[in-house]
Amino acid sequence: MKIGIDARLPFYQMGGISQYVVHLLPALARLDGENGYTVFHSCKDGRSYLPPCAPNFRRANLWTPCHHRLERWALTAELLPHQLDLLHSPDFIPPLGGAKRRVITVHDLNFHYYPQFLTAESRRYYLDQIGWAVRVADHISADSEATRQDLIHILRVPPEKVTTVLLAANPLYERDYEETAVSGTLTQHNLPRGFILFVGTLEPRKNLPMLLRAYVRMRQETAVNVPLVLVGGKGWIYDNIFATIDELGLRQQVRHLSGVFDEQLAHLYHAAGVLVTPSHYEGFGLPALEAMHCGCPVIVSNRGSLPEVAGSAGLQLDADDEEAWAAAMARVLEDGELREEMVRNGRLQAKTFTWERAARQTLGIYQSVF
Repeated sequence: MKIGIDARLPFYQMGGISQYVVHLLPALARLDGENGYTVFHSCKDGRSYLPPCAPNFRRANLWTPCHHRLERWALTAELLPHQLDLLHSPDFIPPLGGAKRRVITVHDLNFHYYPQFLTAESRRYYLDQIGWAVRVADHISADSEATRQDLIHILRVPPEKVTTVLLAANPLYERDYEETAVSGTLTQHNLPRGFILFVGTLEPRKNLPMLLRAYVRMRQETAVNVPLVLVGGKGWIYDNIFATIDELGLRQQVRHLSGVFDEQLAHLYHAAGVLVTPSHYEGFGLPALEAMHCGCPVIVSNRGSLPEVAGSAGLQLDADDEEAWAAAMARVLEDGELREEMVRNGRLQAKTFTWERAARQTLGIYQSVF
């Protein structure tokens, strides 16, 4: 087969979907030396996502930008000369044509559950195209069983047309790190060990105002006195998050770090007392998986895919239960026996997610649709 994989998104935003693309490619290369792969990059991207030592993978550049209103048409025209048997669109919107078969990955249906959490432009982009995309795709890969069930029940996708392909973490989170390296990152950001950590784009879906109120309650009702560290870039409609920090008088206790590269983030996971992910909805939830690899206990909301990722290794709470979040954060930070159990179980849980399995399932989808 002549297989194309759309890898334009990493140039525009290195978020969870881009991480998926970047790590799926080398895993596919390790499994498949027979089919020919064209990895489509943005022509503006100087980086290469080609797997090393994979002669059946080649790069091609495209001018069409991601999420453009004419993307479906422009991308079709650019793809036609490549005569693809199959195109995989990891960002779920396929072109009108340009390949004999089309596989898409749907990461979540957050925009169906919480349209108010998006900008008007993003809301139109996703809601106007998702129905069309799942109809024309020859097969759909879903990041979690929760997303698969959403596709079946909300968008009426036939069950046989969608396969759950669980993601995995960046391998660098599985490494051990010297204490001097971890200490260096803490010194750089003026942080003590044992802080409460949140990782993710700052946007309404992440439910940070609730977390901030729970954090205040924890400080008022227990002896725990550690910073809350928010790691992630500003997404959209984030003003309420910083307004809540000011309203609660948390400027000294809450730290916001952006532009943290992966190895530094691994150091922060190793030094944190607990990772908290109180999201209203997640299609997968990579930070929880990354944290468990690094020996950091996790508390997650019981919505979307997060229960699948954390399993019994993490504490699962209602996303709106402020009191429960305050109590759980204090408990994990104060109860050494519980913490050790969560660290041990978290590492075991994290090891069940591998890119080799994700690539094998993805290759199976390619073979089944062609």
